[in-house]
Amino acid sequence: MLIQNLRLNFAINSEGKPLNYNLEDYMINIYQHPIKNISFALLLTSFSLMPITSGATLPDIKFVAQGEKWTDAERKSFYSQDQGSQMMPLKWFQALKQANGELFIRDSLNRYGYLPNDASPTPGLPVGFTVSKDSNHVGMTCAACHVREIKVDNSYYRIDGGPAIVDFQTFATDLGFAVEATLNDSKLFDDFAKSVLGSSYSADKQVELRKQVQAWDLPYRTLMDNALPKDKPWGPARLDAVGMIFNRLTGLDLNTTADHINAKNIHLADAPVRYPFVWNAPIQDKTQWPGFANNGNAILALSRNLGEVIGVYAHFIPVKSEWRVLGIDYLTNNSANFDGLKKQELHLKNMGPPQWPWLQGNYAINQKLADQGKSIFNSTTQTEAGGCAGCHGIRKGAMRSKQETWSTPLCDVHTDKRQFNLLNWQVDTGVLAGAQVPFLEKPLAKTDTAFNTLAMSVIGAILQHETSIVVDIESEAQKKFSKFESLLGAEKNQKIQQKAAELRQHQAKLITDETSVLQGAFQTISSNKQAPAAKNAICKDSFKTSEPAQAFESRVLQGIWATAPYLHNGSIPTLADLLKPVADRPASFKIGQTYDPVKVGLATEQSQFNFTYQTTDCKDPTSGNSRCGHEFGTKLSDSDKKALLEYLKKI
Repeated sequence: MLIQNLRLNFAINSEGKPLNYNLEDYMINIYQHPIKNISFALLLTSFSLMPITSGATLPDIKFVAQGEKWTDAERKSFYSQDQGSQMMPLKWFQALKQANGELFIRDSLNRYGYLPNDASPTPGLPVGFTVSKDSNHVGMTCAACHVREIKVDNSYYRIDGGPAIVDFQTFATDLGFAVEATLNDSKLFDDFAKSVLGSSYSADKQVELRKQVQAWDLPYRTLMDNALPKDKPWGPARLDAVGMIFNRLTGLDLNTTADHINAKNIHLADAPVRYPFVWNAPIQDKTQWPGFANNGNAILALSRNLGEVIGVYAHFIPVKSEWRVLGIDYLTNNSANFDGLKKQELHLKNMGPPQWPWLQGNYAINQKLADQGKSIFNSTTQTEAGGCAGCHGIRKGAMRSKQETWSTPLCDVHTDKRQFNLLNWQVDTGVLAGAQVPFLEKPLAKTDTAFNTLAMSVIGAILQHETSIVVDIESEAQKKFSKFESLLGAEKNQKIQQKAAELRQHQAKLITDETSVLQGAFQTISSNKQAPAAKNAICKDSFKTSEPAQAFESRVLQGIWATAPYLHNGSIPTLADLLKPVADRPASFKIGQTYDPVKVGLATEQSQFNFTYQTTDCKDPTSGNSRCGHEFGTKLSDSDKKALLEYLKKI
């Protein structure tokens, strides 16, 4: 039976020629169930060495149409564009083996759901895994989390910008296990050292390499051991991204000790959400699920993406610096690739929503039915009977530096609220205590929220990088400070403090027409203003009390058919299930690539992962896994629900 599950996955180019292959589905979760039968392992090896032939009749990968601007060149660049992430040295990643002796990267990490990238400048790296500008480090870019494939009738459809169906927690855990296994096994480490060091290998260099690997391992294991939930793992297609960004920054980068680690700042990251889709992301007037970040122009996009790269292994160690206008040097020890971040945003602007790929056959859209669904979608009713456009229609949003945006209203529709817990996490701000930027209300306190600490880090780095007007001021100040070296004691300190205070007076020069919008890049929930909603919009009804609403962004639904599972926490497998009352929604479901074009979402049976997502009902609305809320369309007739689903395939 296992042999019957073997499948070679080919990517076919526009001329019908195979681009790459990998063994997929040959074992269910092979990383959880190591092969013990040697003869069967040899059989698998023989399959892996089969040559690629143009006559292959096996399933191909179909790239879904996403607009004329989304070209093959755009796609390839998006897959590999460096953003400054430095997960580990590239040679280590290529040489690292698992405890069973197999290379960690043996299947381009497909066992975790990552997708093969035939166009990778570095062979073997999957989609979204990149090499740093200096060619020394492997890291991740946003494509790792925002590209997906779905499977229908043995065909695979690639959807760029779609929420990835990957198991990041298991990947991160296994990476740590592989490093520890290498450190703890002298034979494994000797093989590793010979591969990494090559012709320069020596006993002394092996000892030095071990120290370097141990130095890498300490902060990595500190983060993963304290942050990753063990009893209720995130599972595929979800992660607590905001929590891990907070933990990565405040737990590993800011302490005043030599290793910069403060394990007490690391909280349990137990509020997983699904990866959002990123087409149309540049035009939203707000972003992040709780809508705490203004969005819609280049500088706000840089803020959004810089926060992301800090969370995925950027090297970032801010230090106090008297001769900086901000009093902190945010850039010298910062691996963020600002040019790469800007290029990636340009790719997103060219990425259109995916078009329903089945133009003919059993899954083709019924145009008459879709037209009926359109009228339901655009209904102005505020009842459970329908009316989607009030929250999800295309409307003008806030102006961002004279750029028009789409409204992304914040709507409290009684969905799971666990993510709001982490916005109040308290941390020791370490070297950033007392740091300030011109338009934030007050300096960062010694104990402050992780949210404010991230805001200070991102905004400070952008102001320092983007505001060239202060370069000459800082250079001149540095020259003056150097003259004080000959002074002694109190006189020296007094001179430095005096000149540092004068330097801080120039902070107002950091505020330009372009950078002033950064004051909305990180907004607390209490100060987050609701974007103007359409007349009679459902969203408006949730904001009649004086208490701040725990509301989530409500996005334009273009391409929504390709983004299952649904709700911000991914607790609903299909759009058909989302139109059911909570009591009738699935309490559990499997996660994987197999897609149901009729129910529009995840198919009931999955083979990619051995994982079942257990959800909770409205009795536990802050579990992180609640399927509660968004009960709209639930009272439609079956025929109207079918019509609405047909329209949602089309938009």
